[in-house]
Amino acid sequence: MIRDCELVIQATGRRALTLRELREGLAYVSGASIYYHFWGRFLRPTYNEPEYNNDFASWAHLHLNDKELAERLSVINPADFSSLETLRQELIDIIEMRIDETHDFSWNRADQQFHFILTKIIIFGTGQRVETPEDLPKILPQLSPSSIFYHFIDARRRTPNCSDDFSAWLSDLSDEYAPLCETIQAIDPYFSSLTELREELTRMTGDFFAAGRLTERNAANA
Repeated sequence: MIRDCELVIQATGRRALTLRELREGLAYVSGASIYYHFWGRFLRPTYNEPEYNNDFASWAHLHLNDKELAERLSVINPADFSSLETLRQELIDIIEMRIDETHDFSWNRADQQFHFILTKIIIFGTGQRVETPEDLPKILPQLSPSSIFYHFIDARRRTPNCSDDFSAWLSDLSDEYAPLCETIQAIDPYFSSLTELREELTRMTGDFFAAGRLTERNAANA
């Protein structure tokens, strides 16, 4: 069953105007807030390509005027972390290191507050089904970007091995799909757009099943 989703955002009431307040906020807010400030940009309407991939780095650069900190925060890839708690700790460690380096400047006030946002994901069915693995190259281009988000990114919070729904489904069906699963799982979801991820998944699945048909045809002609 193909599903789609929307993110519903909610203010936490927690704000930061200095680096120390940002650290305190990070220690206080729920994991859902950390999740939103890294992954929420995928589903937010944007008119310009953001310079940084997460909200913490953008705020540090644009409003705290600390480009050094922004660069350090921007290289964090949340897909590399096994849980939101380990990601939270990485953020806190980087900020505490910056506080130690800047001493009294860590009390500098930004020209705009950082608002910690909480998010919930609303899931709904699309009526579409993938009956066989061979259907994937035909179905994938029809999926909305938010459906790709749900099945390829948000799935990492739901599946036992922090995988995506496509490779988890294929793995359950048969070992013969193991090479395709490995290829899909090797995709880094963080530094691509949802449209690019959809194109990559379509190409990978298409290539895999086309190669399988060619092998079968060659075996039949042998």
